[in-house]
Amino acid sequence: MNNYFEQGPIRPPSEATSLLIRVTRNCPWNKCAFCHTYRGSKFELRGVEDVKKDIQTMKDIADQIAGLSWKWGEGGNVNKNVLRQISDSNDYFNDFLYTVAVWLYFGGENVFLQDANSLILKTADLLAILDFLREKFPHIKRITSYCRSHTAARKTVDEFEQFKKAGLSRIHIGMESGCDEVLSFIHKGVNASDHIKAGLNIRQAGIELSEYVIPGLGGVKWTRQHALETARVINAINPDFIRLRTLHVVPGTELDDLMKNGEFQTLNDEDVLREINLFIENLDVQGTYLASDHILNLLEELEGKFPDDKNSILSTIRKYFKLTSEDRLIFRLGRRSGAFRRLDDLTDKETYLKLKSVVDSYAAKGGNLEEDIIKTMDNYI
Repeated sequence: MNNYFEQGPIRPPSEATSLLIRVTRNCPWNKCAFCHTYRGSKFELRGVEDVKKDIQTMKDIADQIAGLSWKWGEGGNVNKNVLRQISDSNDYFNDFLYTVAVWLYFGGENVFLQDANSLILKTADLLAILDFLREKFPHIKRITSYCRSHTAARKTVDEFEQFKKAGLSRIHIGMESGCDEVLSFIHKGVNASDHIKAGLNIRQAGIELSEYVIPGLGGVKWTRQHALETARVINAINPDFIRLRTLHVVPGTELDDLMKNGEFQTLNDEDVLREINLFIENLDVQGTYLASDHILNLLEELEGKFPDDKNSILSTIRKYFKLTSEDRLIFRLGRRSGAFRRLDDLTDKETYLKLKSVVDSYAAKGGNLEEDIIKTMDNYI
């Protein structure tokens, strides 16, 4: 039995337990100034039959795992014992079998289509892949994909309705900003009108839409416009999800070069938080869920459904700024080092005192704590 199938390099954090099916390779645009993921990689459409072969391989592996579960007395269920026996076995273990086993362990219900813009496939080809996927795994409940606004704005509502009928239930779009000046500066290849048309096409078809926003992407120059215009575009779309991904300039990207040349000035953590506050203040959406589900975001707890949770989210930001300057620095160090996740973690006295000792040591030795905190964030890209 063939045990090999392709998988791409990334997926959204919310798809951590999804089965990854690669239908395209890399990114067809690949020019965004802040992104390094696909640099130097050629974009390719995978053939429908090649993708089907991968799906069939995954199905064959899933059947093999079910057989092993019965053999080991687990009745076909994939539980911790089955995962342990697979990982410890010289006879059965390989990365592909274990990947499918983990997916089954988490329910085997969610699938993510890779890479950066799966919907660039011809509609008929993507429908054929979706139909085959659901034929082989009829228990799947959610199929999701990345899509560029440029592509979604050019697909018709009817096409999206066909995708929904075939099982595509959620689309992730990297909006990044709703400000045309920022979008042009970072070479996003779309404008605010494209974002709105794309979002409305998806929403009108009844497919869930998750829009990604990058606080800080406008830098010092456009911070206010970035916040206000992004809120305006989000309000026009009314997506199901807004996901915050605070900017961290990745070494080696075009944005890094622009920063080093003085053409882009980044915001510090607290100015980013002020920008987020302005963005949230100007959101006027119904039923949209805001998520801050990435360690690059200073405050992970900025989360909730609009409009009901809007005031509580804003109050969390106010709570941060009510802290002393020392406690804000201690929290930032704790958050970036992974010791803290929420503001209430500051009440953990043992961890607090350890972090305070680090802050005090930097102050005594004249070290650059801010610089080292930024370097720590390189690990999360």
